[in-house]
Formats: sequence, C-alpha cells, structure tokens
Amino acid sequence: MLKKLTIATRGSKLALIQAETVKSMLSAQFPQLVCELNIIKTSGDKLQDVSLKDIGGKELFTKEIDEALLDGKADIAVHSAKDIPGEIPDGLEIAAILEREDVRDSLLGAKSVSDLPKNAKIGTSSPRRKAQLLYLRPDLQIVEFRGNLPTRIEKLQHGDVDATILAVAGLKRMGLNEHINPVEISQMLPAAGQAAIAISCRSEDEEIANLLDSINHRPSFICVAAERLIISAFGGNCYSPLAANAELLDSGKILLRAFYASEDGKKSKQISEEIELANMREKAKEIAENLRDL
Repeated sequence: MLKKLTIATRGSKLALIQAETVKSMLSAQFPQLVCELNIIKTSGDKLQDVSLKDIGGKELFTKEIDEALLDGKADIAVHSAKDIPGEIPDGLEIAAILEREDVRDSLLGAKSVSDLPKNAKIGTSSPRRKAQLLYLRPDLQIVEFRGNLPTRIEKLQHGDVDATILAVAGLKRMGLNEHINPVEISQMLPAAGQAAIAISCRSEDEEIANLLDSINHRPSFICVAAERLIISAFGGNCYSPLAANAELLDSGKILLRAFYASEDGKKSKQISEEIELANMREKAKEIAENLRDL
C-alpha cells in the first residue's frame, strides 16, 4: 500500500487552495497516506506581461507540471480543468474530477453586460470572453488583462478598466463572494472544464488511479470529458474563441452546448444538442466540425 503521495501544483493562492482540497479529501479517505505538495512555477506564471496567445496558450500552465509527473517528481497533479489543453502528453491521463462548482462567469464593474457604458473598457485575456462580449456589445473595448484574481480585481479598482470577467468558481474558492455577479450561460457560455478541479496521473499507475477514483465525482467527470472532446476534435491545443458546456440530464443523456466565433465577435455559431453517452465521442466530433464552418 502506498505510504506517501507527492502532489504537483502551481503556486498561486487559488492553485494551492485546490491542491489542499485534494490533499484533504485523500487524507480523509486514506488516513495512513502522507500527502505533500510539490509547488512548481510554470511558464505561464513567469510570463505575466505578454499575451498567452503570443507565447503558446494554455499549455504554459501545465507543461512543467506534466514534466514533473513524467519524470517521477510527483505522483499526481492538480489543475484547473479549463487550463488543460485538448491533447495531453502521452503517458498521462485525467484520472479524477472533483464535484464541480458553479460554471458561470462573473461580471465585475457593472450589473450586466447591457448596463456597461458605451465604449467601456473590459479587461480580459480570454479570446472566448472577448468574442462573446463583442458579439453582445460590439462597441466595447477589450483590454489585455492578466494576473491572478486579486491582481485583476485590484486593477479594476484602480480604474485601469471599467469592468472585467472572472470565473464564479475561482471567486468562491478564494472567499471573494462579494464580487460574484453571475452572467447566465445563455449569454456567455463557459470554457470547457470551467469550475472543475482535475487530477492527473501517469497512465500506467493503477494503484494511484484507484486512489483517485475514490474522490472522483462521476457526473462532473462525464461532463468535463464531453466538453474536452469538443476541444480536442476542434484542434487540440488551439487558443481560440471556443466554449463548451455539458450538463448531465435526468434522462441519462448529456445536453452539450458549444460556441465558436471570430475574435471580433462578428461571426459566431452556437450549437445545443442532447446526446447519448455511448455516442459522445462521435457527436463531439460532429459538433466541432460544424462549429468550424462559421
């Protein structure tokens, strides 16, 4: 029986909260297991003054952590599921997803998108949020906006922008509930994996996979898997204005929604379809192909 487990994580406050959540859940299930964190500074953490689009996209938040897993410097890794590219390195797998938080985005600085003043400046580094905002309000000015949650809130409070968009889940996990002002997914569809904590491990490590199965939330796992199939089918590691959200229905089917747009929001397409679990991969591929044809 495994006696010690090393957990790889980024060092941001939110990442550490998520890693500690996983550590606590595993410790509760396996009291004899000693869990320790291996804090890794990723390229995305180091390069804060440039656009992610210009330096490689989302994989910059996972590359060094994946390497630590493959090199045996960690046994598992904790990620925000939305940061994991559509294609992950050979030899690794997502073994568990914790029960998902609220998937919606939160608008800070105004009651609603329609209430924003004309030509308002909105801070975001997300092509998805940019495209959906410009689709709703073509007059808005989108300003590149990076940094952790407190940094972005501070920039807003200093008047760098009129408003910004952050994930409700991140605000909740950091105890920043006073900033939660949800935008319904009918207006702004979330990123694939948004609000989900993902745990990855080496594919051949059955003992660790079995440990992680004890904390896996199957409905959340299924939904995130469906969303990631769209991202993968669309183009793997692409950094595009692409959104996907899945909901497990009482019927056992999945309601799968997806959105794709040009970066300026002038052309867009949204698809919503109920699908059978058995056809998930095939249907995700069809939806991705349909989205490409704007």
